[in-house]
Amino acid sequence: GLFILLLFIGPFNCFSSYSQANEIIYTINEGLPKGTLIGTIAADLKLDFSADPPLSFNLASKKISGQYVNLNNTTGELYAAAVEIDREALCPENSDNQACILSFDILILPQQYFRLVKVKIIVKDVNDNSPRFPVSEIQVFVPENAQINSRFAIEHSAVDPDIGIHGVQTYWLGNDYGVFTLDVEENENGDLTPFLIVIGSLDRESKDEYVTDIIAEDGGTPQHLGTATLKIIITDVNDNCPVFTESQINVTIYGNAANGAHVTRVHAFDSDLGSNAQISYAYSERVLQTSKALFNLDTNSGIIKISGIMDGNTAQRHRLTVLANGLGCIPAVTVVIVNIIKVFFNPPVVVPRYIASVVDGTVYLKESEPSYSPIAFFTIKDLDQNQKVDCHLEGHGPFRLSTYKTFINEYLLETTETLDYELKQNYELTVVAKNSQGLLVKTVINVQLIDENDNPPVFKQILVDLLLEENNAPNTFLTKLHATDEDSGEKGQVLYILGSDAPSVFTLDKVSGVLMVTTSLDREEKEEYRFTVRAVDCGSPRMESIATVIITVLDRNDNSPRFINKDFSFFVPENVPGFGEIGVISVSDADSGKNGLVALSIVNGSDIFVIDTGKGVLRVKVPLDREQNSSYLIWIEAVDGGEPALSSSTMITVLLLDVNDNPPLVLFPQSNLSYMLVLPTTLPGSSITEVYAVDKDTGMNAVIAYSIIGRKGPRPESFEIDPGTGNITLQKTLKQNDCGLYRLLVKVSDHGQPEPLHSTIMVNLYVNETLSNESFIESLLRKEPDITVEQVPPERLSEPAKRKLDQFPCFPVLIALSAACLGLLLVVILMSACICLRKQKKHKHKEKRLEVEIPLNTNKDFQANEKKMMEISNI
Repeated sequence: GLFILLLFIGPFNCFSSYSQANEIIYTINEGLPKGTLIGTIAADLKLDFSADPPLSFNLASKKISGQYVNLNNTTGELYAAAVEIDREALCPENSDNQACILSFDILILPQQYFRLVKVKIIVKDVNDNSPRFPVSEIQVFVPENAQINSRFAIEHSAVDPDIGIHGVQTYWLGNDYGVFTLDVEENENGDLTPFLIVIGSLDRESKDEYVTDIIAEDGGTPQHLGTATLKIIITDVNDNCPVFTESQINVTIYGNAANGAHVTRVHAFDSDLGSNAQISYAYSERVLQTSKALFNLDTNSGIIKISGIMDGNTAQRHRLTVLANGLGCIPAVTVVIVNIIKVFFNPPVVVPRYIASVVDGTVYLKESEPSYSPIAFFTIKDLDQNQKVDCHLEGHGPFRLSTYKTFINEYLLETTETLDYELKQNYELTVVAKNSQGLLVKTVINVQLIDENDNPPVFKQILVDLLLEENNAPNTFLTKLHATDEDSGEKGQVLYILGSDAPSVFTLDKVSGVLMVTTSLDREEKEEYRFTVRAVDCGSPRMESIATVIITVLDRNDNSPRFINKDFSFFVPENVPGFGEIGVISVSDADSGKNGLVALSIVNGSDIFVIDTGKGVLRVKVPLDREQNSSYLIWIEAVDGGEPALSSSTMITVLLLDVNDNPPLVLFPQSNLSYMLVLPTTLPGSSITEVYAVDKDTGMNAVIAYSIIGRKGPRPESFEIDPGTGNITLQKTLKQNDCGLYRLLVKVSDHGQPEPLHSTIMVNLYVNETLSNESFIESLLRKEPDITVEQVPPERLSEPAKRKLDQFPCFPVLIALSAACLGLLLVVILMSACICLRKQKKHKHKEKRLEVEIPLNTNKDFQANEKKMMEISNI
């Protein structure tokens, strides 16, 4: 009971009236050094430091203390702590439009001054990060026939953890070589993509690669830079034709040269690469048929050999016109003049014995043959035994001709290093034997390399980035993949296969490399597809390479804005302030970019309500009165930013909750001067009159209670009023000397919260047999009544501190505790009384049965009973 009493009268009740909640917002730059003053809580809240006991300030979360901020418990000063506040670490996911906020609570004690202060520190970004490219080297492939102002996206954009102006603002090249420049485009998300623009002519044959730096620059002060190597690779197109190295070749041979002997070789070159550089050789139509029959021209290698037998009738001079044919080109022309010398002495004889495989006079070697692999033995025979013979090798390539150990006139032809088919496919070697008479014999050895599958296919682009607008037609062409293999024949034939990670909606032609999508794509379902493709050759064992395909599905405005609910209902008090928030209307659009930007507008009721088109917050522009209009129906329209724009609408129901803002209105009596006659013979319990009032509010705010708060008259206590109906009845019998004017001051009060409203009315009753002098009565009514008004109604109680109980925040709890304590006390008293009665009865019964023993045990029993009674009383 004492504790309950203290709750009523002491300063430590449930929720002290000093308790308040405040919010303070500070704005700082990230990276503040330790000890920097952020703010002073006490000064910002304008607290009184003269309070006794003194104020103390405490952080509610110990994790914040020492990590981000330190708080002076006495002065309330807030400082930056040991750990530097890094915005990028604190708020890694925040975008440009989102503030980085560090929130925590501060408790102000002691209890009688208790406050909960919510502190928000907005951490502003500073330029403490440099732009950084995801890779150190970026490759861009540009065809040599690219037109001026052609644009090529540089996919590896730089990133900067900073935001806003401190993020990446522009790109530039370290060296543009006078043929390139950079442009920067901004997408819907605000990201910048650099584009390489060709501003000059390109020629792969002159320069096939440009290496420079691409530099990203932010907008901070000072500015920070990020650099990566940009390698611009110029790809080949068929823009060159074959050209002969010599316009005319003069060759002299002897008339006894053997069939198959090497005459010469014509050579043309094409500056292009791959298939664009393939050349085939042919005789002109002007070459005599006899010359074509005597000299064979290899269409691939350009080697001319003797293909017939020469005799005395063979012409001594032959003019061979050779054409070099390239793809889509006019043939290049060279002339070979062959002079035949008649032989009158016997030249040396060269006898070859081949070790390597020979087919039709051509030696075939695998490109994988090791160094110093033997090709053939050559034995030199001289028909004129007295002649000295010299033997040597003519031609270019990794070959040598050397004497074989100690044998005379034996020579070994072998390789000197490994061979590579992709560098050169055939070699023409000439073994020359010359005697002392100057007669010589040339034996031509044609070495043809056999290609092996030692090169994998190579994709022209290892990263294929494609853009496709959603809702595409089925079987839409995406791109044609291209890979080359330097091997020949089947070993260089490339087949294209989708990787195992490729979705089933994509198909890839095995031979042509055409990539297609078989169905319509929906960006809202999936925005990006990333999978691998394989290029496989037909060699044994097979070799392959992998490229990555990235397909970005571009958005179309195919989704209308969608409200989170079909309709919304908001309940707000009628006294909501001007531009106060009614509620938030959530709407989304599955599209992206401007197609997904939604603007909200009010279709009706725009003179009363306004909506924040970006956040969807519905606000009221003018004060609302439930008594004039209790509800509003508003239609909200959402329109996206697409072309054409799509829209949807929803209905908003705003229901006003009643606030006790109307006091009761007394309808009867009509004024304080109204009165009525009451006969002295009126019986007690009779209804005399009534007070009738109405309240425009609803609910408990409109429930009316009537009470008499002031009385005047001969016997004013004779009349009472019904609190619920306002009916005034006579309580006591009126006597003859009770006649006169009775004035009752009636209070008409509602049950509103937090403070009831009331009105008063004066009820005038004239007790008499008749109204003999009305002017006298009216003069009495006009006088100011001398009525003592009861300040506190009888049914209300007051606190010692003169605060009304209905304003006490824990009043219902205290009533319940008081009732429980009183009930417990009553139970204890009843139990004690019952125990005492039972003891007395038992004691009397024992006195009757044991009269002899009573004198011996009286004191002992009395003491025991008294001890038990004390224990029960204590309980």
